[in-house]
Amino acid sequence: MDIRRHTTRNGAVLPFSVVGLGTAPIGDLYEKLDEKTAISTVESAFKAGVTIYDTSPHYGNGLAESRLGAGLRHAKRDEYLISTKVARVMNPFAKPAGERADVYSPGFAGGFPHAASFDYSRDGTMRSIEHSLLRMGLDRLDIVLIHDCDIWTHGPNDVEQRFKEAMDGAYRALDDLRSQKVISAIGTGLNESPMAVRFARAGDFDVAMLAGRYSLLVQDALDEFLPLAVEKKMGIMLAGVFNSGILATGAIPGARYDYAPASPEIMDKVRKIEAICAAHGTNIRRAALQFSLAHPAIVSVVLGGVAPQEIQSNVTDVSAKIPVGLWADLKAAGLLNALAPTPS
Repeated sequence: MDIRRHTTRNGAVLPFSVVGLGTAPIGDLYEKLDEKTAISTVESAFKAGVTIYDTSPHYGNGLAESRLGAGLRHAKRDEYLISTKVARVMNPFAKPAGERADVYSPGFAGGFPHAASFDYSRDGTMRSIEHSLLRMGLDRLDIVLIHDCDIWTHGPNDVEQRFKEAMDGAYRALDDLRSQKVISAIGTGLNESPMAVRFARAGDFDVAMLAGRYSLLVQDALDEFLPLAVEKKMGIMLAGVFNSGILATGAIPGARYDYAPASPEIMDKVRKIEAICAAHGTNIRRAALQFSLAHPAIVSVVLGGVAPQEIQSNVTDVSAKIPVGLWADLKAAGLLNALAPTPS
């Protein structure tokens, strides 16, 4: 698998496989998963050449980190990168809270029975990192991201206070750890392009993860955030490039877009994209994956997986040949931003 190397502010050179493994699904995102299968999925990713593994305490209240650590237990530590996040601290002595109706961040079908509390302070950041190391059985982290400091998660009334807490607390703590070379890279993990821009301008970040805002369906990040990332030499990990599934499955009944059933308008647009893909002898899943990698700011597309065979499908799709005429036809049909970089 191709590797894209990114140099961080403290001089570390991080080797990103173009396809990474996102671990939200093995944290029981949509359904409770078999433990052995989840761990085997991680092991299969390592065997396939995946070097970047993204996780978070949020994913199953620590379950994803635990399963990721188990799957990498026998791998050589210098042969993979761990990216995890701070913002939530787990309490094993309290039960998880119910979901709020005024935010869109998804809950999980299963996971550990621990209560999460938001904590963007310096102390909360340090506790979160310590807990992550313990859950994964590691002695160091490569990348740490400030997680979900956006309207998607906190709602419009609370996001300003959370942003201030994150920059005054988490950012300063992570910057210190980076300067000490305790961690190699720091960044943000967000669902919104405007907030990603705001953080990129407010701090000195090495990387960022952006979910669902740059894909074959949505190119919100193209106008401001991705050019800013190039300017500031930030490596971008893209998540959600299938927009919760519809760009992987196509416009089938029950297809999901951004964690919810796809609207008729989205279904219609996807059908049109599928038709052009079929005319070029390919499928929408491969087109979505390869399109996302074409922008120069992107270092990896991080894909979830819940079974070993999904890993092999990802590896196959990222290297499959796609006629270059596909991209011109999508742009001519008004289905793709005319300024979006495309594979050559």
